[in-house]
Amino acid sequence: MTAHALDGGFADPARDAAFAFRAVMTAMSRPGEIATVNGAFGPAPMSPAAAATLLTLCDMDTGLHLAGEHDCEPVRGWVAFHTGAPVTDKAKASFALGSWQDLLPLADYPVGTAEYPDRSTTLIVECSQLSTAGATLKGPGIESTATLSLPEIQGFVANHRLFPLGLDFIFTCGDRLASLPRSTEVSECM
Repeated sequence: MTAHALDGGFADPARDAAFAFRAVMTAMSRPGEIATVNGAFGPAPMSPAAAATLLTLCDMDTGLHLAGEHDCEPVRGWVAFHTGAPVTDKAKASFALGSWQDLLPLADYPVGTAEYPDRSTTLIVECSQLSTAGATLKGPGIESTATLSLPEIQGFVANHRLFPLGLDFIFTCGDRLASLPRSTEVSECM
C-alpha cells in the first residue's frame, strides 16, 4: 500500500463525518443548493468534496466505478484503505466518480427496477466550476425554481423521464457540492 492511501480521510473523523453527511443529505434534499464540505482530502485528481462524499457514502457493500483520470492507483488505494468499497464496472456500481465526459454514457449504469428503484447508481461528477446559474430545476425540495450549472441538459431531462427509476447526481468542485436527484425536472435556463 502506498503512502497516499493512508493520507487524507477525515482529520477529526466523528465530527467531520457528521458534517459531511449533513452537507450531502442537505444537498440531496435541496437540489441546486451548493454546500461546502471540509475536513477530507484524497489523492489527485479527487477534489476534497468528492473525497468527503466517498467517505460519507461508500463502504465495503457499495461498488464504486472510477472513470477516466480517477481510475488510478493512488485513488484505488485511497478508496480501499478509507472506505473498503470494491472498485467495479459501471453495470455493478452503486456509485461512480469521474468527470462528466469520462462517466458517459449514462445508459451503462443501473437505474433500479420497479421492485427496487433504489438499486441505481449515484454519479459523483467532478466539475471545473459549480454555480447557481444555468439550467432551471423544479421539483421536490425546491420552493419554485432553482438554477445550477450542469454539464448538459438533455441527459438530465431523459433521466427524469425514468422516474421513479433513474440516476442521482452529486456535483463536486473543490470543497463544494450540489446534487440533482432523479426526481428533479431540468430545463433550459428561463
